[in-house]
Amino acid sequence: MPRHLVLGNGKILINLDQNLQMRDIYYPYVGQQNHVQGHANRLGASINGSFSWLSSNDWVINPGYHKDSLVTLSFATNHKEGITLKIEDAVHQREDMFMRRITVINETSEEKKIKLFFHQDLSIYETEVGDTAYYDPERSVIIHYKKNRYFLFHGMFDGKGMNQYTTGVKRFLSAEGTWKDAEDGYLHVNPIAQGSVDSTFSVEGIVPPHQSKNVFYSLTVGRNREEVYSLFDYLMEIGPSLTLDKIDVYWRRWVNKTKINACDLSAELMDLYNRSLLIIRTQTNENGYIIAANDSDIQQYNRDHYSYMWPRDGALIAASAAKAGFHGMVKNFYRRCAEVLTKEGYLHHKYNPDGSIGSSWHPMIDKAGDRQLPIQEDETALVLWAFWEHYNETGDIEFAQSLYRSLVRPSARFLLQYMHAELDLPLPSYDLWEERRGIFTFTASSVYGGLMAAYKFATLFGEDDRAERYKKGAERVKAGMEKHLYDEDAGRFLRGIYLLDNNAYKKDFTMESSMYALFAFGVFSADDDRVVRTMHEMEKELSVKTNVGGLARYTNDYYFQQTHEIDKAPGNPWLICTLWLAKWYIQCAKSKEDLKTPRKILEWVHKHSYSTGVLSEQLHPFTGEALSVAPLTWSHATFVDAVKEYTTVYEKLS
Repeated sequence: MPRHLVLGNGKILINLDQNLQMRDIYYPYVGQQNHVQGHANRLGASINGSFSWLSSNDWVINPGYHKDSLVTLSFATNHKEGITLKIEDAVHQREDMFMRRITVINETSEEKKIKLFFHQDLSIYETEVGDTAYYDPERSVIIHYKKNRYFLFHGMFDGKGMNQYTTGVKRFLSAEGTWKDAEDGYLHVNPIAQGSVDSTFSVEGIVPPHQSKNVFYSLTVGRNREEVYSLFDYLMEIGPSLTLDKIDVYWRRWVNKTKINACDLSAELMDLYNRSLLIIRTQTNENGYIIAANDSDIQQYNRDHYSYMWPRDGALIAASAAKAGFHGMVKNFYRRCAEVLTKEGYLHHKYNPDGSIGSSWHPMIDKAGDRQLPIQEDETALVLWAFWEHYNETGDIEFAQSLYRSLVRPSARFLLQYMHAELDLPLPSYDLWEERRGIFTFTASSVYGGLMAAYKFATLFGEDDRAERYKKGAERVKAGMEKHLYDEDAGRFLRGIYLLDNNAYKKDFTMESSMYALFAFGVFSADDDRVVRTMHEMEKELSVKTNVGGLARYTNDYYFQQTHEIDKAPGNPWLICTLWLAKWYIQCAKSKEDLKTPRKILEWVHKHSYSTGVLSEQLHPFTGEALSVAPLTWSHATFVDAVKEYTTVYEKLS
């Protein structure tokens, strides 16, 4: 199930589903460790003795956010009972605390006795083994803990604390969990449980006819009991309502600190632009690691997840954030890349949020048993390219100088050395989709962009000899691309080539959306005839010819494939791939009239976003429903990038 609402501050990330159930709590890193593991933390209500969970058909849920904020604004309505819950959730921008304000609105002419039930289902340190949940009478709170992870839960109804509480065993033998105990509207008190445990507590009050009352629910997180107590006391001293209002003010000011001219783009598109920036913020660790996605339900498919930093994704996301004026959010990304760069000068496949190397499926030997480097070279190259884009936006020469020796020079040296002597192209590595090994147009384009970035840095710092080597290396790659990755008969560029014996190679004519890299990283201009023919052919072959529309990754894409009718759907429509086509149209525009097509693509993306503004990775080609993960940070960053580019070109044409 996609995560319709995401809340975070760079240390803690909390995801809510469409039923407003907490489904993930990541701490102390965004993406690591997930102490809920996707299990539903339920919210229920007993109204004059009639009980139901918000996930039931008794409730109509409309999830959403306050405008330009990371404070939610959702509504849950029980038409039968005449009760609406206005629910506002937030994670503090600095402290590790989550709070929920529920305004219980009685829309009837009779008094309503309301009990709200809050269910906590944690798997601390990502395992259900050895947890403890207990009631603490000192502050009337529920605490879940294991080792150095503590979670303190509290609730109030119109100023009054917990009414009932219980702890118990979940998902073990015949025990389903304490949430079942709530369904008769009463809880049987059990003050402590250990092992695979959960907890439920209730708060209650009276809501007069056509009036409303406030309920508050809070969670504080820390490494020991004293930390969660301290945060809880801090929250109670200020007051949860005032604290939530302050959080709302902070995020509104944060996202609007850099304004852009909307030009002819609709208010809805600009709202999605700001929402995308806020969502990117939630997926970015305070330490700098930018996480691809944190939708834990993807584990149902392959027992792994997207909660890693791919240097490629991170570089493209960081570049778009800098272009939008949010340089500080991504500055640490480059510091972390410099730290994890190998002594040889390359970056590994992917990284965990704490900087350790992530899981991989790239082998160190090929099918013939020969050794190979298990990397995607574009990941190293794009960090260099993005770092120059960052400098270009900020002019922060001190920051650039601080990483010149540790990041720029070793990376550029590797790119120069990892070259096929006869073909003047990068040696084989895995493609950006991590599926095949060869020499690809996307990879070669990124290497060109990385070496040109190194050339500009070396020139900036007066190292002319190095600058000349880097520039010649980039020119060499461009010449190799023109000779080997462009096919005269086809009149377009290839996806890539695969080496055979004696420097012979096999051409891969598969149409591939990532060939947008030809112009995106500066190898050729967007209006180069060869690029134009390639992009037109790409649009023709990869367009999804259903009511959904959009562009596939490549012809006959197997990932989450929904049909083998590739004439209709060469693959599922991907948001980033469709936006790459928009970027090409934007860069080719000679008049405002030429911007109509990319504007329609931006509107298409908005059409296929959730009501909350969340963007997925890909869509079902016939229904348009989200597939794979949501939100995908790369999707949001590419939308930001395309909008910023659109407005820049629009203003130039004015």
